[in-house]
Amino acid sequence: MIRWVFLFLVIALISAVFGFGGIAGAAASIAKIIFYLFAVLFVISIVANVIKR
Repeated sequence: MIRWVFLFLVIALISAVFGFGGIAGAAASIAKIIFYLFAVLFVISIVANVIKR
């Protein structure tokens, strides 16, 4: 999942450099959403691992 965040971040940066503001904004928003989803799933995984032990 973290790879997807970096992929969309790179897409956003390249789009911003070439002046495609809409695409850059959309890619940055997608990267943020995926990052937060990753963070939530990571915390759930840690909690589940602690409970399982």
